[in-house]
Amino acid sequence: MPSSLPDLSVAELRIVKAIGDAGSVTAAAAALGYSQPAVSQQIRRLESRLGMPVVERVGRRMRLTEAGRILARHAASITTALGAVAGELADLSGGRTGTVRLVGFPSASPTVLPRLMRRLAETDPGVSLTYVEAEPPEAVAAVRADRADIALTFSHPGDGTDAHGDSIRGLDARRIGEEDLLLILPEGHPRASDVIVDIETLAADDWIAGCPRCRSHLLDSCSRAGFTPRIRFETDNVAAVEQLVAQRVGVATLPRLAVASFPLVEGILTRPLASRDRRELHAVSARGAARVPAVATVLRHLADAVGDMAASGPEAPGAEVG
Repeated sequence: MPSSLPDLSVAELRIVKAIGDAGSVTAAAAALGYSQPAVSQQIRRLESRLGMPVVERVGRRMRLTEAGRILARHAASITTALGAVAGELADLSGGRTGTVRLVGFPSASPTVLPRLMRRLAETDPGVSLTYVEAEPPEAVAAVRADRADIALTFSHPGDGTDAHGDSIRGLDARRIGEEDLLLILPEGHPRASDVIVDIETLAADDWIAGCPRCRSHLLDSCSRAGFTPRIRFETDNVAAVEQLVAQRVGVATLPRLAVASFPLVEGILTRPLASRDRRELHAVSARGAARVPAVATVLRHLADAVGDMAASGPEAPGAEVG
């Protein structure tokens, strides 16, 4: 056991964590964009300085030793803290530069993301952005694993199973907006003339359900209205949902951002729900990451972009299309 802690690099900490997550040196190297020999060499050097192994082979997989697990557990917070230090020093010298890694749910890609990138280009051109699509559970996991700086997520308030819950424990989560859920009906539906629709009036209809979390919310909403929806089809493809509704396979609900992501298909219309169902939008980041100026800049513009999108919305919800 060494008498004093040896120097640890951010790269080494990320490598150890990646091996623990991926289960092999080869997969960790691929995830980090390194060569396999370079990762193996870094691990050997680290183990030499520590005087103890950090990985061990079990069958065909590599797993972390107790020392490796300690390093991996603290890797995200250490790299975030170092990023905050570098960011504050850069801010002190007047520079706002850096790359921020954002992960967001699919309907944010054609709606919120372009507005965010325009804002950055106009006011903070030194801050660059990388972006990957992922549903909220995967997006939060990416932040926790230090594969992303910010996760743009959503939750349905009131659902017993849809809060972020334990998944964001130890992370920072801030509510940055909300969006309505809109009812999607085929033209000529008996409820088409209603300005606002009570969901209980659709108990006899067939339904098109969306992603697993959206399906869960649909079940909860219908349960509160006193019925179980008869789900005929499930897809997280917004275009498919709209086409199925247009072909009278069933009715559906979609978030406002999803409806705004492309023009409505012919033969459908949207209506607001009397229950005013909505989902809340959140920005999730590592604890303390907002102290990094580039991350703080993106968080600010992200909230503004969500506000812009919510204010503009899709075509008027009561208007027929087609």
